[in-house]
Amino acid sequence: MSASRTERLLNLLLALLNTKVGLSRSVLREKVYHDTAGNDVSFGRMFERDKADLKQFGFEVETLMDPSSFGADDPASARYRIGKDSNRLPEVKLTPAECTVLLLAAQLWERAALGNAAANAVRKLQAAGGFTDVELPAGVQPRIKPAGQAFDDVVAAMHGRHPVRFGYLAISTGREETREVEPWGLGSRFGQWYLVGFDRGRGAKRIFRLSRMTTALTLVAGSSFEPPAGFNAKAELAALNELPLQKAILDVDKDRLLALRKRAIATGQSADGGVRDRIQVDFRDPEQLAEELASYGPQVKVAEPADLRTAVVRRLKAAEDFGAAPAVEVGFPEAGRAPRARKRTSEDQLARMLQLVPFLVHHQGLHIQEVADRFGVSRKDLIDDLKILICSGLPEGYPDDLLDIQWENDHVYISEHLDLNRPVRFSEDEAAALLTGLAMLGDLPVLAGVAGDEAGSALESVTIKLTGAAGQAGRLAGSVAGQSVAPEQSEAFATITQAIRDGQQLRLRYLSLQRDEVTERDVDPLRLYSMDNTWYFEAYCHSKAGIRNFRLDRVESLEPNGRAVAGPAPTGQDFPARLFTPSDDDLQVVLQLTRQGAGLADDYYAERTAQLPDGGLLAEVRFGDAGWLPMFVAQHGGTVRILQPKALQDKALAWVGAALAQYDSASDAQAG
Repeated sequence: MSASRTERLLNLLLALLNTKVGLSRSVLREKVYHDTAGNDVSFGRMFERDKADLKQFGFEVETLMDPSSFGADDPASARYRIGKDSNRLPEVKLTPAECTVLLLAAQLWERAALGNAAANAVRKLQAAGGFTDVELPAGVQPRIKPAGQAFDDVVAAMHGRHPVRFGYLAISTGREETREVEPWGLGSRFGQWYLVGFDRGRGAKRIFRLSRMTTALTLVAGSSFEPPAGFNAKAELAALNELPLQKAILDVDKDRLLALRKRAIATGQSADGGVRDRIQVDFRDPEQLAEELASYGPQVKVAEPADLRTAVVRRLKAAEDFGAAPAVEVGFPEAGRAPRARKRTSEDQLARMLQLVPFLVHHQGLHIQEVADRFGVSRKDLIDDLKILICSGLPEGYPDDLLDIQWENDHVYISEHLDLNRPVRFSEDEAAALLTGLAMLGDLPVLAGVAGDEAGSALESVTIKLTGAAGQAGRLAGSVAGQSVAPEQSEAFATITQAIRDGQQLRLRYLSLQRDEVTERDVDPLRLYSMDNTWYFEAYCHSKAGIRNFRLDRVESLEPNGRAVAGPAPTGQDFPARLFTPSDDDLQVVLQLTRQGAGLADDYYAERTAQLPDGGLLAEVRFGDAGWLPMFVAQHGGTVRILQPKALQDKALAWVGAALAQYDSASDAQAG
């Protein structure tokens, strides 16, 4: 869609919005298309495509036929218009407490597939004038952790009504199978994300765990589907039974793996003459535990059960095979930092402009850079939008029939909006992002200190208001469901949030997984943030003289030490908080990621990326602890390998090889 087509669609929209009796094809062809469409047939195709595009943006084009004309179905006698109220976002007035709760819900998706949709939905509410600018609770940033590239792919296919094909590790047989599925819904349960859909090969509804997908998703060409009426992902997943509790028997190096030992329900001596300890750990999901155990490499060996051993060996073997594969050429674009992001299109520009006009109507005189920041674009991109807008208007083209926008002294004003002063209704993705996000907050607003007693009622009331405003899209939002992101460590959460508000230091005992030790530290707490319901807090650590991040579930004790923080919180902090804080001592590592593992580039804040022909990715990432990288490679089982530095690549391969060497019996080889 070229810039000229963007302008044409905008002019067509304005013409159809600002007519009561409708406009004929001949008038539209002359005044909007300027007779550039060639013959009648090519014009007809172009007009039908443009109507479909406007429908995609939320505008339904009405066709009015004149029954007195010769032939009621004659296109020449048809007139077209767009109703001014049928597809506009209804008025939504939110209290400050409701706005705060809504922002918490919207920012959940910041790095997940629905992040853009959530941002667009909030901007529509801001453009409608019913949204109050509020500050979020001090230092609280909840987020959803995307379940890899599969999460984004499923959301796109689900809302595009495209069947998908993927490799899947069946839990019943332990074998990899190819599945062709109509994706009806997506949701989380038991700490995992699941796809609910119709399995075409089996002719029945099935539920698939995203982490068991063994290949990237591909769309089934030339095919579409319609989900069942009233489908609700949360209700479907509620019927999913948790896996039965099992016991893992593990041989662990002495005095190592403290985090694993703390979960042991029994400890003894292994059969190797006392070199190792034998521990017993409860688990439900062999794949989930296998991911953790694979990361421990040669420090642990699975004795029983067989399916857990098989899962660990499979991960290690995949990591070894990928690490030993022929090298690829390392090269990055010249443009420096290149985060992985979807390329902006003219569709994005038109959608943004349709939000921009009502936003400017309700926010007169904002500085041009502030407007650009609100929409997440550069100043140049915003000015390009404004230049198209001021050249757009009604077919006659008189000065009073054009959008009138000025940006004198870098402050933007609009005096003629031509009925674009109200945003269009939420799309299905936008409704899903907000309503699902609200449902996932649980008790978080209360724990975060949102307006005291009003927090619970604000969550309920804003959900009711947005459900009504979303209309049909709100009913379709049931295709996405999630679990509460409220922290299980509510007491520690409350202590940290209070310390942040009061500017007080904290004393904590913390289990460091990378160093495999418990340490005591004095810290200045800065903020809390989550990945699903796993919560972290960022703090200035006085013993390390730097910013560090701590998982709440690894904090063994936590209390104020009676001292004030050493200084004010640093300014210019990233939003959201970064799980890994860069420093000058970091090691730069070049990783190769498969398409399944491409999301790791975002998770670990790649400084540079480059697309590979097979859909994978090169990523240059900074790591503060190089000793942890072999664990990282083993954990992700064949979706990531180290290319540079070579010494670190060799170390990771040796780590994986030593882990695999433990499973060298005939039965273990067969299992792998």
